[in-house]
Amino acid sequence: MDFTEAYADTCSTVGLAAREGNVKVLRKLLRKGRSVDVADNRGWMPIHEAAYHNSVECLQMLINADSSENYIKMKTFEGFCALHLAASQGHWKIVQILLEAGADPNATTLEETTPLFLAVENGQIDVLRLLLRHGANVNGSHSMCGWNSLHQASFQENTEIIKLLLKKGANKECQDDFGITPLFVAAQYGKIESLSILISSGANVNCQALDKATPLFIAAQEGHTKCVELLLSSGADPDLYCNEDNWQLPVHAASQMGHSKILDLLVPLTSRVCDTGLNKVSPVYSAVFGGHEECLEILLRNGYSPDAQACLIFGFSSPMCMAFQKELKQFTRLGLPKCWDYRCEPPCLAVWRFLM
Repeated sequence: MDFTEAYADTCSTVGLAAREGNVKVLRKLLRKGRSVDVADNRGWMPIHEAAYHNSVECLQMLINADSSENYIKMKTFEGFCALHLAASQGHWKIVQILLEAGADPNATTLEETTPLFLAVENGQIDVLRLLLRHGANVNGSHSMCGWNSLHQASFQENTEIIKLLLKKGANKECQDDFGITPLFVAAQYGKIESLSILISSGANVNCQALDKATPLFIAAQEGHTKCVELLLSSGADPDLYCNEDNWQLPVHAASQMGHSKILDLLVPLTSRVCDTGLNKVSPVYSAVFGGHEECLEILLRNGYSPDAQACLIFGFSSPMCMAFQKELKQFTRLGLPKCWDYRCEPPCLAVWRFLM
C-alpha cells in the first residue's frame, strides 16, 4: 500500500479543515461532535494534518477536543506521530505545543527514526535545539542500521548542527551497524568541513569499520584528495591493514582506482613490506588490475618492483602475468580459443601464436 500519497476521498472533514488551517470550519465540526481520530489511507489523523501543515490554532483545538493523553502520540501507518511531522518541516511553534502537551521527544517510527533525526536531516537547527531542551536523546540510534544524527549531520556537512550535537554530548565515536563512525562518513563522501570539525573534537582518525576499512582507505578509494591530506596530517596510519587478509592498504585503493595525486601522497609514507612480504600484495598488482598506467608509472618510479612477489591470493606469479591475462581476455573476445590456458607462461605463447 502506498502511504506517500493522500487520497482525498479518505480524509475526514475534520482532517481536511486541519490540513487547510480552516479554524472556522473546524470549530463548527467539533461543536457537532465530529471525531478527531478518523484516519485516512496513510493512517493520518487530523492532528497529523495540523502538525504537518503548521496549522497552529487548529492543532490547539484538536488537543483540547480530545482529553486522552495518547491522542498527541497517535501514529500513522508508517509510525510517524505529529511531532515527527512537525520536526521534519521545521514548524517550531507546533513542536513546542506538542512537547508541552506531553509528546515523546524520543518516539520512533517503524524505521526507528526519531524527531531529532528528522530535524537534523532537514537542517532545522531551531527545532533541534527545542527538542534537546525537552530531553531528546542526542545519542543512540536515530534511524535504521544504527545511523544516528551525528552521522547524518556529517554526511550533509551541516557544520552548525555538528557543533551543536557535539556540544550537547553526542558520542563522536558512535558506530552504525557496519561499524562506521561520523568521521568515516565524512571521509567517504568527501565532506572536508565535517571531517575537520570531527578531527578537531578528537575523533579517532584510525577507526575501522567492521570490514576493517579506515577513513584514510575509503577517502583514497573515493578520490577525495583534500580529505586524504587532512587525515595524513592528523595522524592517520597508511600502514593500517584494511581487510581481513591483512594486505590491503590505502595505497592499494588509490592504485586500483586510478587516483594518482593521492598515490603520490601515500607512496612516501607507506611501508614497502607490501611489495615484498609473504602473503602480501604489491600495489603494482592493484594498478595493473585497475588498468591505470599513470599509477603504475608512479609506483615503478618510486622503486616498487615490476617483479613483485607472487600474488597467491589472486593466483598470479607476477604483475606481468596479471597484465597478460587482462590482455588475453581481450584477445579471447576477438577469437582466441578459450580452452587455452592463460595463466603465467602459457599466455605469452598463446598471444604470440594468435598474433602470428
